[in-house]
Amino acid sequence: MPVLGLGVWRMEGKEIRDLIISSIKIGYRHFDCAADYKNEAEVGEALAEAFRTGLVKRDDLFITTKLWNSDHGHVIEACKDSLKKLQLDYLDLYLVHFPIATRHTGVGATASALDADGVLDIDTTVSLETTWHSMEELVSMGLVRSIGISNYDIFLTRDCLAYSKVKPAVNQIETHPYFQRDSLVKFCQKHGICVTAHTPLGGAVANAELFGTVSSLDDPILKGLAEKYKKTVAQVVLRWAIQRNTVVIPKTSKLERLKENFEVFDFELTEEDMALIKSMDRQYRTNNPEKFWGINLYA
Repeated sequence: MPVLGLGVWRMEGKEIRDLIISSIKIGYRHFDCAADYKNEAEVGEALAEAFRTGLVKRDDLFITTKLWNSDHGHVIEACKDSLKKLQLDYLDLYLVHFPIATRHTGVGATASALDADGVLDIDTTVSLETTWHSMEELVSMGLVRSIGISNYDIFLTRDCLAYSKVKPAVNQIETHPYFQRDSLVKFCQKHGICVTAHTPLGGAVANAELFGTVSSLDDPILKGLAEKYKKTVAQVVLRWAIQRNTVVIPKTSKLERLKENFEVFDFELTEEDMALIKSMDRQYRTNNPEKFWGINLYA
């Protein structure tokens, strides 16, 4: 799995086609998708064009997508639905998006059904272990090459390691300078699970708009480091994440940012500067769907 990828959350329509084609030309080979992003079909069209025109071959790319909460009881059908939309024969990585099953609303529908009180309608009949064993079937069927988890804490990750026959290859979590989660990162790495940062820049404008959070990109410490290394703040943060041995999948809809985010392999942060960024941790989560689900699953 390439250490740097492009997340396609909140990308729409023609924008997706242009960004994916441009990113491949820049050098991106890793794309992070999800059924819940509701744009797999558009991503699939862009990938098909890239293959058809000879820009890349399928084996050149690493494609991830994710099982939505409402499909925990329909894992195989949901994966096949994603493959059809993405116009692919297999996935490089398939993740359990959140460690919670919710009321089924139709394969691939990705609704977050609420109950009469406006609270997420959680399905208590499907265990995470059951879901995982269905994920393992996908590997046996040749539909996916690797499987993993997302938004799992240490407790749930430990449980998954205990009941799995095929170990999770990845845990994709929110982690950035304000929310470093060092214990979880180290636990995963100790047990051979690669950590992918799905909000490596703290969400920036997107999460500020959705969740009203602040971004570490405005922090004076990081601005000072950006000046020192003659890089952007985002480049410094991505470099810090890579030097923590985590994979990063920043999202952007701007071509110039797409290029900037990829230019993080020509410099290295000193141990002192890595320690300085480590001191910035606020245990501050910027991506919390509580406002949509009526329940704080992290409480």
